Amino acid sequence: MDPLPRLREICLALPESSERLSHGCPTFFVRGKKVFTMYTLAAYDEPGPAIWCPASLGAQDELVDAEPERFFVPPYVGHRGWVGVRLDVDLDWTEIEGIVRDAFRLVAPKKLVARLDVDGA
Repeated sequence: MDPLPRLREICLALPESSERLSHGCPTFFVRGKKVFTMYTLAAYDEPGPAIWCPASLGAQDELVDAEPERFFVPPYVGHRGWVGVRLDVDLDWTEIEGIVRDAFRLVAPKKLVARLDVDGA
């Protein structure tokens, strides 16, 4: 099953989010400017579909150390704390939605984050 339609649904439900290709991959932006999720399909030597997202300080190490079969340090942005999440191993959409929302909160303006808080997300 292709995970992109479900991922797209999660990402585009967030306030003022949009999608366009970036570096050949479907990428989701806040207000068309800041990336909060990038979808790759073995584009950068991943064994299958994956997402890359910015993560809070320390989250990348914690996730990769705990479950290296599911989480990885993505190239190019990994040194900035981003985390890669494989979508072909033990896929839990509730967890994926939480990771995407956390990434959105890290890059979105405060007013948009406040809208999430008001909506109970």
